[in-house]
Amino acid sequence: MAYNPSDFRKGLKVIYKNEPFEIIDVQMSLRGRGRSKYETRLKNMRTGAVLEDVFTEQDTVDEGDFSANKMQFLYEDSEGFHFMDSDTYEQVAFSSEAIGETKYFLKEGETYSILLLGKEPLSVDLPTGVVLEIAETEPAVKGDTVSNVTKSATTTTGLTIKVPLFVDTGDKVKVDTRTLEYLGRA
Repeated sequence: MAYNPSDFRKGLKVIYKNEPFEIIDVQMSLRGRGRSKYETRLKNMRTGAVLEDVFTEQDTVDEGDFSANKMQFLYEDSEGFHFMDSDTYEQVAFSSEAIGETKYFLKEGETYSILLLGKEPLSVDLPTGVVLEIAETEPAVKGDTVSNVTKSATTTTGLTIKVPLFVDTGDKVKVDTRTLEYLGRA
């Protein structure tokens, strides 16, 4: 099946120029007696590159064989990050480059939604907030509490974030997976 530009919406995943893309933004413009034009921003799901293109009503893009599967994170090794489908026991692996900053939020044994194109893994869908344990942080110095003072802290997964002075080693904190910022104590 193919999509017409009138079907475009934010978040739609399509195959365009033989690559998987996600539509970031779409604007329709109508000029006088002319035909509708759809100014579209697309994000390549393999490379992360953003492409801007204009479509007319006659253009079509392929739907693609996208599927979201619940998969359990197994382990990380030199080949990448390995996930297993709990129903079929099929395994897929992400390279370190493909997984990016998502690696800081993965916990062995946890189940995540994995977006697949056929059998190729494209992305891991994370919740907006994840609880992590602080592995190392500087001690708070008395008198440094003028207003909204933060210090660096490293989680058990290796992520370095800014936290308030009262957070100590061993505390569990909630971290925003989109901005990599401290949200609060867990």
